[in-house]
Amino acid sequence: MSLIKIPNRTDYVDLVYTSLRDAISDGTLPAGERITQEDLAARLNVSRSPVLQALRLLKKDGLLEEAPGRGLIVTRLDPERIGHLYQIRGALDGLAAKLAAERCQKIPMTLIDRGRQATATTNIGDMIEADMAFHRAIYEASGNPLIVDNALLHWVHFRLLMGAVLQQSAGRQGIWDEHQAIAQAINEGDGDLAARLSEQHAKSAHHALVGQLKTVYSPEPSPVA
Repeated sequence: MSLIKIPNRTDYVDLVYTSLRDAISDGTLPAGERITQEDLAARLNVSRSPVLQALRLLKKDGLLEEAPGRGLIVTRLDPERIGHLYQIRGALDGLAAKLAAERCQKIPMTLIDRGRQATATTNIGDMIEADMAFHRAIYEASGNPLIVDNALLHWVHFRLLMGAVLQQSAGRQGIWDEHQAIAQAINEGDGDLAARLSEQHAKSAHHALVGQLKTVYSPEPSPVA
């Protein structure tokens, strides 16, 4: 896949940042790939200055990291850090779902339809946006603005993790089966079930990603003498 060239506009930094963030999320710029200003400026058809500023923001967000002797690279997926992130997500998602159900909030089933439609395509970006829209609806339905703020703080990382999972077609529809069950529990006012399903959903996503990483990054077996 190739990066989408930036149109001739003045707000280059935001556009470059968004383009690179999305490229990291959907695997166009894979984990571990070396990043240079010159290459990105040429691929995006912009000057080096907005690229430099965007790279600083991406590094601050944790999507880029320094690699000795290589400069900046796309952040590698570390299993321990992934586990910590999903622990936070499971707790927040479970609490948000429980509160939303107790407040008799309704999660629009159109969000489920949107997600299923997205998974029928090959557009990873649309799949991520649909997933985020579903979870954000639950955070907002919780009535607790601190849940919204804290959850969204970590979603820049979850875009990357979701992108890694969604690049594999297996299980995409299963994700939305789980989402539908969570939404139904909330809409029926069953807070305990909604919380339990949300926490299990986060655990399932974590296990799927860890399993995928083992497949992708496991070393080749040594030849038998």
